[in-house]
Amino acid sequence: MSQSFRQPDILEIARAEGKVTVEGLAERFNVTVQTIRRDLTELANAGKLERVHGGAILPSGVTNILYEERRRLNEPAKTAIGRACAAAIPEASSLFLDIGTTTEAVAQALLDHRDLMVVTNNMNVAQILSANADCEIVLAGGALRRSDSGLVGHLTARTIEDFKFDHAILGCSALDEDGDMLDFDIQEVLVGQTLLRRSREVMLVADASKFKRNAPARIGSLRDVDHVFTDAPLPASLTASCAAWATHIHLCPPEG
Repeated sequence: MSQSFRQPDILEIARAEGKVTVEGLAERFNVTVQTIRRDLTELANAGKLERVHGGAILPSGVTNILYEERRRLNEPAKTAIGRACAAAIPEASSLFLDIGTTTEAVAQALLDHRDLMVVTNNMNVAQILSANADCEIVLAGGALRRSDSGLVGHLTARTIEDFKFDHAILGCSALDEDGDMLDFDIQEVLVGQTLLRRSREVMLVADASKFKRNAPARIGSLRDVDHVFTDAPLPASLTASCAAWATHIHLCPPEG
């Protein structure tokens, strides 16, 4: 396989698995480890991957990856997480659904729920749930972020202050080893922090790739969360911390 064809495939593998290894790629493409190292170096120089010992990971930094790429990343895991989270939400509830591709998976799994009132700053969530005639939908006003059809900022936070939700379903861009939930957009962080105060029960939906990334702005801690829905075990130290905080971890492995 020529280099020009190999590198896009390497990126797709990294997006699906969060990390690639030199040895694994060399075996997969039937080329030498030196060839793969050159590929990874070129991808890193282009800002598409970040080199680590033995391979590469998706780059971290102060900007998020493109929304359409995030949609494709770990899609089976997000579907499983969405179904498990939706199953934990009783009918006749009020809830807030945050911005994010995993919260959109939750919305998809709520299409058969009855008598819901959903407030959201995610226009994609509103569009999905519009197919559920038993769901009242309220859009939280704010500044439109065109990259993902999210509404963010002080106007959104002020709308949230008018409610007390039974459940808040949050996403995050990264999850630190000490349990801090992180994001790239300070405006979105403001919304998340307001939700932590205005919800009786907080549910975080985050696939395992969030443990391999970093972001600069802090939303809050898993100490502030009641339930975490994810597709792989948390690090042992963080699992112990969650037990001390009474934060329940729900493992949702993808089907197949």
